[in-house]
Amino acid sequence: MDTNLGSLEACKPTCNDIACPQDGKVSTIQKSVSSQSLSSSESTLGSHLARRLVEVGITDVFTVPGDFNLTLLDHLIAEPKLKNIGCCNELNAGYAADGYARCKGVGACVVTFTVGGLSVINAIAGAYSENLPVICIVGGPNSNDFGTNRILHHTIGLPDFSQELRCFQTVTCYQAVVNNLEDAHEMIDTAISTALKESKPVYISISCNLAGIPHPTFSREPVPFSLSPKLTNQMGLEAAVEAAAEFLNKAVKPVLVAGPKIRVSKASEAFIELADKSGYPYAVMPSAKGLVPEDHKHFIGTFWGAVSTAFCSEIVESADAYLFAGPIFNDYSSVGYSLLLKKEKAIIVQPDRVVIGNGPAFGCVLMKDFLKALAKRINHNNTAYENYFRIFVPEGLPVKSEPGEPLRVNVLFQHIQNMLSSETAVIAETGDSWFNCQKLKLPKGCGYEFQMQYGSIGWSVGATLGYAQAVPEKRVIACIGDGSFQVTAQDVSTMMRCGQKTIIFLINNGGYTIEVEIHDGPYNVIKNWNYTALVDAIHNGEGNCWTTKVTCEEELVEAIETATGPKKDCLCFIEVICHKDDTSKELLEWGSRVSSANSRPPNPQ
Repeated sequence: MDTNLGSLEACKPTCNDIACPQDGKVSTIQKSVSSQSLSSSESTLGSHLARRLVEVGITDVFTVPGDFNLTLLDHLIAEPKLKNIGCCNELNAGYAADGYARCKGVGACVVTFTVGGLSVINAIAGAYSENLPVICIVGGPNSNDFGTNRILHHTIGLPDFSQELRCFQTVTCYQAVVNNLEDAHEMIDTAISTALKESKPVYISISCNLAGIPHPTFSREPVPFSLSPKLTNQMGLEAAVEAAAEFLNKAVKPVLVAGPKIRVSKASEAFIELADKSGYPYAVMPSAKGLVPEDHKHFIGTFWGAVSTAFCSEIVESADAYLFAGPIFNDYSSVGYSLLLKKEKAIIVQPDRVVIGNGPAFGCVLMKDFLKALAKRINHNNTAYENYFRIFVPEGLPVKSEPGEPLRVNVLFQHIQNMLSSETAVIAETGDSWFNCQKLKLPKGCGYEFQMQYGSIGWSVGATLGYAQAVPEKRVIACIGDGSFQVTAQDVSTMMRCGQKTIIFLINNGGYTIEVEIHDGPYNVIKNWNYTALVDAIHNGEGNCWTTKVTCEEELVEAIETATGPKKDCLCFIEVICHKDDTSKELLEWGSRVSSANSRPPNPQ
């Protein structure tokens, strides 16, 4: 049985599922996105691709022009429902498509051949690691040049044009090189549907001389393409639920933990259904923050080993049974492999597989189906939550600042906490913002995104651009370190061009603080910039932008009042001056443990 895939409803702002509306269902086929019937002369490869992008929910495409993609861009922007967002460089265009996909469910970027493709590939690799369907479109060489032994510009000087393709093969789940019209329709449809089905990036190269040419396969309203749905094996599901229910029902103090793959499994609602029925407390792994509600009465915080939310790790690690839904246990999430977990106590639920303790494993069982079925078989047991409630002590407030006292980071994030609502979203950059933002308590409907698995410094500038473009009704609050900002600062310009109203907190502490706490050296110190002056120069009187620099709490309060009051419709850039050693206690602990893991000596041979 096939599931038709047509126009995907845009995710509501609170939705964290990939390529689906909030209810997790794919919508029915819609008629062509163009209001008028297309004649053969108008139905080109480029216009077909544009319609396909709009069909799956993309209304903004992030681009950098180059001579190989210019004609293609003409045809993409001719589609009235597709907006061109010109970025300052390919890396940021890729990051923007990543941020866009986190909200809309799918994103797209367009660059030129090799010189553009190899620039965007780092962002595509990050999207791959985070299970995001990003459609990377490259304007390729003229179709007549393939196989001619010619050397082209923008390449490495060899007549072999496959270098870019070979690079993308490792970071995309499907690659389509369109250098003839006959199979272009099929290749484009397969690429887009594969991105959605696998929730991974895909690569589409389109020869520069083909985008404007009509073909019979494009001469009518696009024929809807289909996805073969992933289906649960019913016998396997019943066996897995039976074994899991027996395992959990005999436990005294079981707990639940949500992992990052709950997003790709579209299982957030099923996870909460299990939490409601079971009475178990639940935590999130750090890279899953924002994927399940934090206003639920049984939410106990972030489980991150030694740097967990207060009292969370004690409850999880002392449990006699724990169910992890979609976990990724890497050296970062395990705090240098220091988690106190035992395999025999764990049920590990992956997107299509369930493993119970040291015992049986069940394949072809989808996470969402498993969690929903398990909720019907589980006995109510709130013992672990009662234990948590007994030992819980509310977190204290930072020491009150003296008038004019240099601003402390914990005071900054206390004020950011008070800014959050269902009408905001938080983007946390790689670095100490990981740890400070983890401690934020997200109100219902407040978005939250960061890139933990790949951890690319500079990701947040482009991701903020893309995320804010996807949900203009939300006020995005981006927390970015100075070192990260120096990597990708240019696309603040694009935010202004798009009229975005983001609030950027630029945390200026003089270097790569997260690297300092892992292993310090002179390479972690950066040249200080006048960041507000830089953004003012980028503004250059065009667009709606307001900047300020704060050094103490009184100035911060005034800046936030201005950003959320008179300047609420502006892009607001607040440079926060902090001491270079002012870090979260969690980073200090995490850094020392990761450093210890990195510096393990070779095993004796």
